[in-house]
This record gives sequence, structure tokens and C-alpha cells, in this order.
Amino acid sequence: MTPLFARMTVAGVGLIGGSLALAARAAGLVGEVVGYGRSEANLRLARERGLVDRVAREPAAAVAGADLIVLAAPVGASTALAEAFRPHAHPGAILTDVGSVKGGLVEALEGRWPDGRRVVGAHPIAGTESSGAGAAREDLFRGRRCIVTPTDATDRDALGRVRALWEGVGAVVEEMPAALHDEILARVSHLPHLAAYALVSASGEMQIGGRRVLDYAGSGYRDTTRIAASRPELWRDIALANRAALRGALAEFRSVLDRLEHLLATGDADGLSAELAAAAALRQRLGGER
Repeated sequence: MTPLFARMTVAGVGLIGGSLALAARAAGLVGEVVGYGRSEANLRLARERGLVDRVAREPAAAVAGADLIVLAAPVGASTALAEAFRPHAHPGAILTDVGSVKGGLVEALEGRWPDGRRVVGAHPIAGTESSGAGAAREDLFRGRRCIVTPTDATDRDALGRVRALWEGVGAVVEEMPAALHDEILARVSHLPHLAAYALVSASGEMQIGGRRVLDYAGSGYRDTTRIAASRPELWRDIALANRAALRGALAEFRSVLDRLEHLLATGDADGLSAELAAAAALRQRLGGER
């Protein structure tokens, strides 16, 4: 079977980039995978685990002959990577990414690529708090949604091939405008991460009666704050890149906290019960998916 892409370069062979490389290789969607990144140790591990066929530390060697280049580095590094790859990329190479923010990033990438029509923004909604090549999993995207955000300029062939890649690794692909993606993800991804970090910070090294509060954290606290173990620089970049939508989400969240505080202050048992029951019903509709 002829692969979808003869050579795919993955810049950032971590959880998402490494899992995409592993799954694409297993499905026969790519002929060769080249890994690119800053960490020699991570690239070595990616090679040892068979995520990539070879690694490169220089932009020219990384993208030479590649017909697909995947930016799987933090959002804040993606435009600089595109700039570094641009002089060495094949004229018809497709550039895509896996970033959690799409609006400004896709526009910037279109402006930096030799043929901006060959830029396709993508965001697989999958992941864990783990990072690096050691966290990569072949089944990470199976049954998970992947949002692609074409613009009016996007080449239909490039879009179709990126869609086929994600569908080939088991993802359910959906198209939407970048701005809509960012508004939605601010509320169901970016806000929860900031809230988890804030919850940990609120307790911090606090002591009550000479006892460190966090020493008494149980499964509820650990489950709620699990994602606060994610890479801080990754979420710093995401929060800043999507700050307008995220500030709106924070305001909505703050309004709910204020309402809960008022119910507690007034001792309104019925109101508090109704508030919690409504939230519980909404959460149950999500089911137990990972």
C-alpha cells in the first residue's frame, strides 16, 4: 500500500507528536518519520522506542524531502519553528500543527509558509498530564475528536490529506473556524487547567494547626488537580495565546464561585442542593471517557 505521506517530520516528539508518529507508522500511513527537537535524550528515546526512523537536530536535515511537517512543540514555539523550516522545506510540503490554540497561530503560519494554502491547523483533543517520548501511545487518538480549522485560503488537497491522517490513526475529525475552536476550548480545556493550578496554589504550603494541608489530600483532590502536573510552559503559552477567550471563561467561572459563596453565606440549603444537582446531571452526561 502506498503511504499517505512518503516522509513526515515531527517537530516535538512528545506525548502528542510521538503518539501521532507511532500510530501513523503502525497504520502504514507514512513511509518514513523524522523526529526533530531540542532534547538529545528525548530524541534518543523516540528512536529507541521506534516512534521515528531517524532524528535530526538541524532544521535543514529535519525537513529535507518531507511532504508533511507536523509542529508538535508548545504553541509559543510554533511560529519560530515554521520560520526555521521555511528555507529548507519542499515547495509543496504541507505544514500542520497540533496546538490547543488556533486563531492567531494558523494565521501566522499561513504568512510564514512558502505556500500558505498548504497550512492546515489541527488540534487532537487527547492527552494526559505526562510528556515526552516515553509517554507516547499508539492508541492515544482512537475514538477521540480532532478539530481541523481550515481557512478560506486552505488548499483542499492539503486539508483532505491531513484529515485522512487523523482518521487513519482513529480520530473523529471535525472542521470548524479557528475562532470558534478557541472560544470552546477556552472553557473545556484551558480554564480547567488554570483552575487546577489555582486549586493547588490556594493550598500551597499552607499549614493549619501545625499540619501541612496537602499531606491530607485524598483521591478527590488528586483527581481534580491531576492536570496541574502538566508542563507549566506549555500551558503558559496556551493561556497567553488564547487570553481573550480565556478571560471570558474565567469571568463565567468566577460568577459561579460567587453564586456558591452567596448560597453558603445565606445558608440556602435548597439553593445549594439545586446548584450541585444541576452540575452533577451535566457531568453525568459526559460519561466516563478518558
